[in-house]
Amino acid sequence: MHALIIGYVWPEPASSAAGSRMLQLITALQGFGYAVRFASPAADSEHAVDLPALGVEVARIALNHSSFDEQIQAWQPDLVLFDRFMMEEQFGWRVEKYCPAALRILDSEDLHFLRDARQQALRHKHPLQFADYSTSELCKREIAAIYRCDMTLVISPFELDFLQREFSIAADLLCYCPFMEDISRINPADDFAARAHFISIGNFRHAPNWDAVLELKRLWPEIRRAVPHAEMHIYGAYPPPKASQLHNAREGFLIKGWAEDASAVISAARVLLAPLRFGAGIKGKLADAMACGTPSVTTPVGAEGMQASRPWGGAVCDNDADFIAQAIALYGDENTWQRARAAGIANFAELYAAPRHREYLHKRLQDLRDNLAAKRSANFIGSMLRHHSMKSTQYMAQWIEAKNKLPQSQA
Repeated sequence: MHALIIGYVWPEPASSAAGSRMLQLITALQGFGYAVRFASPAADSEHAVDLPALGVEVARIALNHSSFDEQIQAWQPDLVLFDRFMMEEQFGWRVEKYCPAALRILDSEDLHFLRDARQQALRHKHPLQFADYSTSELCKREIAAIYRCDMTLVISPFELDFLQREFSIAADLLCYCPFMEDISRINPADDFAARAHFISIGNFRHAPNWDAVLELKRLWPEIRRAVPHAEMHIYGAYPPPKASQLHNAREGFLIKGWAEDASAVISAARVLLAPLRFGAGIKGKLADAMACGTPSVTTPVGAEGMQASRPWGGAVCDNDADFIAQAIALYGDENTWQRARAAGIANFAELYAAPRHREYLHKRLQDLRDNLAAKRSANFIGSMLRHHSMKSTQYMAQWIEAKNKLPQSQA
């Protein structure tokens, strides 16, 4: 069998949780017996993983261009996975037209419209309301993509429930698929005395991460007064000049930038801080902290969908005073730190051990393939959205391609 992944970007596992998750999905599909091809319209990236070294074929594809029609007909994949809803919008209609029997799977990564609505609510200083996301164009586009696909991978149990509760999406169209981790990477070292400093890590291009850096800059002076020898180390890919301007060695607030090995720098720190005020999905930095035995202090948004049957491996705080107090306590009290460390490791193993989630994903894909006609027939809203009168993205793509072929003087 052949699987085609249409990537929004080339996977960068050292830059973002999305990149790590994509590698996990590739590994899972290969384990299910698929030969995997990864195609993307994105520009090259210096931090992209070497996919051919992992046995994955790579291909360039173009937006709004019929060359993809020839490619997809030649490839004839049995399964197509769209990396985020934007790729389904661009290429979904072409896949359906030329490979109608292929399973069409959407990997949501996180709910983009929910993250955006939370950001807007924060900006306007009011609690999140249904109208904040239900009336947005982004919401309509993302929900439509979910309905047009045969199944959508949902990374967070919160978002799985949210889609069913708020939008009445049938459970059969959704598949819970969180991080699928190798738990052998858990750091068992009991090394409180050997660790030093606070850490935060996250791709600077991701808006929630940048906002969290600004929050840390605001909160740090009070934390530093209580632990004057500690430093705040900020790691992340693609630091912009505005981030570098926050660097202040005298205050112990250090913008470190790119980390060659995220696990190494997290394992060397004593406490990870993540004052996330908006976002969605599950947070790679917090999962990494659990695996590294590094207690974390975060917010309800940060911990959303990541709490197992055990206590959080650190603290979840909904106000500045508590966040500051918990950060100081974890840093300075070894007993508190050890309890948090043990809870985080246990949570990681319970939540993200790969075998259980791979087995469930495999089962769902097999069931979908065995009953594809019946499942598509039951998805009336999806068939309605794929009806020719609703295919605005197809007609727009064809118009753009035709326009691009005109001489410059006529364009």
